[in-house]
Amino acid sequence: MTDSRRRALITGASSGIGAAYARLLAGQNYDLVITARRTDRLDDLAAELETKHGIDVQAITLDLGEPGAVAQLVKAIQDRGLQIDYLVNNAGYALDQDFHEASFQRHRDFLEVLLVGVVELSHALVPGMVERGWGRVVNVASVAGYLSLTPGSLYGPTKAFVLAFSRSLRASVHADGVHVTALCPGYTRTEFFQNIGVEEKVFSMPGFLLLDVDKVVAASDRAVGRGKAASVPGWAYKIVVFSSRLLPLGLFSNRKFRATLPTSR
Repeated sequence: MTDSRRRALITGASSGIGAAYARLLAGQNYDLVITARRTDRLDDLAAELETKHGIDVQAITLDLGEPGAVAQLVKAIQDRGLQIDYLVNNAGYALDQDFHEASFQRHRDFLEVLLVGVVELSHALVPGMVERGWGRVVNVASVAGYLSLTPGSLYGPTKAFVLAFSRSLRASVHADGVHVTALCPGYTRTEFFQNIGVEEKVFSMPGFLLLDVDKVVAASDRAVGRGKAASVPGWAYKIVVFSSRLLPLGLFSNRKFRATLPTSR
């Protein structure tokens, strides 16, 4: 490890987009801080990347849904004398219940991870990037953020906030050498859908609607490097975003239409 090597922090790094991002940046010679809830997976990933790339990987097990978790993470980074140059706010999940069915505590925990955590980590780490005149921030949103709704769920509205927040933050710090991009993928081959019980339905969709996770991450990294405000991988989803303003809101409240979707979340 050398003092000149940049370091990235990736949340939700134990699988999916987070793990793919860790592998991509390790291949670019970044040192890493990776965090998630599953210690065994984090340790396995850290060992893999250190062995393969000769980098330093700090694995920190945390549940960002717990009160004070972000503060704990930032303190752990500071206590180890580490500097974060590239932040990937990826931690997230979807609920397996409709809004009116789930307890408010489940919604509160969800918002803590997908909304509060994104803002709090950015607030803690971006000032250092601005001071140094270089930084990268990728906030994982979703194509659902452009639609601003996913019937029965807070997922779409929350991702719409992440998209808007990323654009606002970018406007504030881009001139200081800090690039901020919202990654807005569509259906991507990860464990995300398995966790809410719709994996079979999603992965039976036409191939052009299913994105490869490594290609999604590579597109995001290129976008933030070029200073783009958002990355929407895949031509099909670019069309969805372009046409989103024309879709009637009533379509999403139609039960028959909702039944054709892999998930309403």
